[in-house]
Amino acid sequence: MLRQECSPIPPMRRRALLACTCALLAACSPFSAPPAIQLPGPPAPAGSPAMAIPAWQRQGMQLLQIAPDESLLTITVRRGGALARLGHDHVVASHTLQGVVAPAVGRAQFRFRLDEMSVDEESLRQTAGLTTTPSADAIAGTRHNMLVRVLEAERYPWVSIAARRTGNKQVFDADITLHGVTRTVQLPVRIEEAADGRRLQASGSLLLKQSDFGIVPFAVLGGAMAVQDQMELAFRITARQELSVPGSGANPDR
Repeated sequence: MLRQECSPIPPMRRRALLACTCALLAACSPFSAPPAIQLPGPPAPAGSPAMAIPAWQRQGMQLLQIAPDESLLTITVRRGGALARLGHDHVVASHTLQGVVAPAVGRAQFRFRLDEMSVDEESLRQTAGLTTTPSADAIAGTRHNMLVRVLEAERYPWVSIAARRTGNKQVFDADITLHGVTRTVQLPVRIEEAADGRRLQASGSLLLKQSDFGIVPFAVLGGAMAVQDQMELAFRITARQELSVPGSGANPDR
């Protein structure tokens, strides 16, 4: 019986095959440069969707307005899969929080637009302890995939959070609406309030799962390169009585 021998691949051909494999991974990677696509920009204040005013925002209630330029919300997502080493962890951030706080009744509500979020600011990556450095193309690809393929930001542009104090003053029940789904979670909050009640700072963090909001975490190559389901949300909010900013609205949704 004749036996066919398998000859070794010449070195030059091996290098060519390796280059093709790397190119294929780059093309399929969630961090590759996105195709040209234009999401609608933030609406003018007058174009914001109509929102019902909750009963606790009744006339005479002291409401502190959230100061966007003094507030920050971040979401950190981490890489997963067998080829995780080829990707990056990411941190996205909102500097445009809008909403109100009512200290007397332990209530707060705020929201932000997904398409206003930044991706991978260097200072925030350092704060989050992320050690890799994604390229500009990787950041652009991440933002595109996040808004278009994962969060469907054109269909669900807003994320809203409505929080109410429980018996424990340091823990709030928070209704988080993301991707058209609302989940109620317990939210530990640290609060520092000025003696005159005209200024308040609140901070906290919690772990959430994308799948709890009907979101399928991004993955390619059969899951070999993927984003982990779990994500960390952290916030630092400043609210003050004298603030007056167009569009900051005393009645974000929910």
